[in-house]
Amino acid sequence: MLTIEIVSDFVCPWCFIGTRRLAAAIAEVRRDQPDFACQKRWRPFFLNPDTPPEGEPYLPFLEQKFGGRAAVEGIFARVRQAGSASGVTFAFENISLRVNTLQAHRLVHWAQRRGDAEALVERLFVGSFQRGENLGDTAVLTRIAEECSYPVAEVVAYLASDTDRQTVLDREREVHAMGINMVPTYIIDGREVVVGAEDPSILANAMRKALAA
Repeated sequence: MLTIEIVSDFVCPWCFIGTRRLAAAIAEVRRDQPDFACQKRWRPFFLNPDTPPEGEPYLPFLEQKFGGRAAVEGIFARVRQAGSASGVTFAFENISLRVNTLQAHRLVHWAQRRGDAEALVERLFVGSFQRGENLGDTAVLTRIAEECSYPVAEVVAYLASDTDRQTVLDREREVHAMGINMVPTYIIDGREVVVGAEDPSILANAMRKALAA
């Protein structure tokens, strides 16, 4: 079984697209090798590490970063086009807040200790890019966790504490120490590294190389 580590952030639209391209790559490998199995593990990354804990207005930040509303709309159009080709719909008009994702990454870290967190990760991306939910709000995260069938009382207690906060921060620093500064980045079985939401064929070839090794 291959382990695929996915370095991503929930405010990165290409990371959302990357989930679909990775799924397509896995399907491609399975067409040749029906018994192919893999385990996905999600690693934290902070695309905007200076985001205040309470967040800040979304569009003004993007307009300042990219040079105005027209530039931002151009980026939205390109991302929507790429998303549509991969089966992802973006509703940027629903996003009002640039959110701090530390709590969301903590929740995923907690969930992965219990098993596969893919459904939770998918729901967090949906919350971020389709529903415009504040993933820095513990009440929102608790509701999302409940939708994914996690025990509410445990989630509430965990998010209210500082448990694993430093661990998540340290794991984010680890990926930078590895030279990873773009997301999504895929680390396949600790052998092959693919940077960016690449075409499924590129990801599939990296998996085949890892299997051959």
